[in-house]
Amino acid sequence: MAITQALCTSFKQELMEGVHDFTTHTFKIALYTSSATLSAATTAYSATNEVSGTGYTAGGEALTVTGGAVSISGTTAFIDFSDVSWTSATITARGALIYNDTVAGDPAVAVLDFGADKTSTSGTFTVQFPTADASNAIVRIA
Repeated sequence: MAITQALCTSFKQELMEGVHDFTTHTFKIALYTSSATLSAATTAYSATNEVSGTGYTAGGEALTVTGGAVSISGTTAFIDFSDVSWTSATITARGALIYNDTVAGDPAVAVLDFGADKTSTSGTFTVQFPTADASNAIVRIA
């Protein structure tokens, strides 16, 4: 099994079809174990190999769009999310999936690869998003 960080290919198509609205839709982040297979080919949220443990609920947590809108820098559009945390959590995760919880079928947006298993034991598990700019934002279209 493998988790490969990517903007999902289906998401790119769905952007052109007007499926995703970052100003009104609810986007979530779900955590996955190292047994998961996630990549650019991932099309939707699935509970298969999702993390389970104290402090974590299947489906993950809702994300907050920082600033409430899409940003532009030069010729790149990007979106930023506030960091998300699970408190008092005992979980181990290898990666994550950002998906649109508003649209039927929970379409995938992006896969995050943590590079190794990350664990919290009765503590806070935080996904910290990178700097929100044209070169580093998790979701960006150049």
